[in-house]
Amino acid sequence: MTPAPSALSVEQSYAWCEQIARSRAKNFYYSFLLLSKPQRNAMCAIYAFMRYCDDLSDDETLSDRASEIRTWRADLEKALGGETSMHAVWPAFHDAVVRYKIPHEYFFDMIEGVSSDLAPQTMETFDDLYRYCYRVASVVGLTIIHIFGFDDPQALVLAEKCGIAFQLTNIIRDVKEDEGLGRRYLPAEDLRRFRVVSIEGSAEFRSLMEFEGQRARAYYRESAPLLGLIHKQSRRSLWALIEIYSRLLKRIEASGYDVLSQRVRVPTWEKIWILVRALGK
Repeated sequence: MTPAPSALSVEQSYAWCEQIARSRAKNFYYSFLLLSKPQRNAMCAIYAFMRYCDDLSDDETLSDRASEIRTWRADLEKALGGETSMHAVWPAFHDAVVRYKIPHEYFFDMIEGVSSDLAPQTMETFDDLYRYCYRVASVVGLTIIHIFGFDDPQALVLAEKCGIAFQLTNIIRDVKEDEGLGRRYLPAEDLRRFRVVSIEGSAEFRSLMEFEGQRARAYYRESAPLLGLIHKQSRRSLWALIEIYSRLLKRIEASGYDVLSQRVRVPTWEKIWILVRALGK
């Protein structure tokens, strides 16, 4: 993985981050388009940072991913202190963090989460899975609501739950791919409960997937009041993001939880239709 050119201006860095978000953020970028330009820039910067974190944990071509992540963490500390010449993302990232007063601990939690994926991953209980989901997904929600804007601290609680809903949806969709990477996020206690011995298209496996889908759906319901707690000008963007992810879960449900023979997606035309509907909100 080759880092982008360093020592960019803030404007050049934002342009680079937008390019990354446009090409890589399959679900997120559509919702960014509904924000003001400064907010959209900040979202792209945060996404580019988090995308690079994720890539470091997944890139098997790297000779020492753990070392690369440690270096990235050290660079994060420098960037938060204002030293931004190490990578193209940092000037925009630093500007966004300062501009929207985003707490720094979220970014270190994200790095801890992706670091845990370096070794074969298993979860014994749902509490274990919740902690993982918090680090790789809830912290994303907690970060971006600072860009959306909020006044009621209850928004933080609900953003955490919204992140859990999104990550559970991802885990259900990607169960076959993750299994191939040695990552089994489905809690062992759930596999035992539904008598699932291996990840294959059995009736027991389908029942397990339905259970996990219902769990994700419950977190979507619990986090629903978040929409009314963020600043009004940002609500269309959050609504679109939640709608895209919840429709992904609906498509999985409609497939009979057939996530082994296909990778369920929300098609581009449907995402565009969601954006059009959001404009009327």
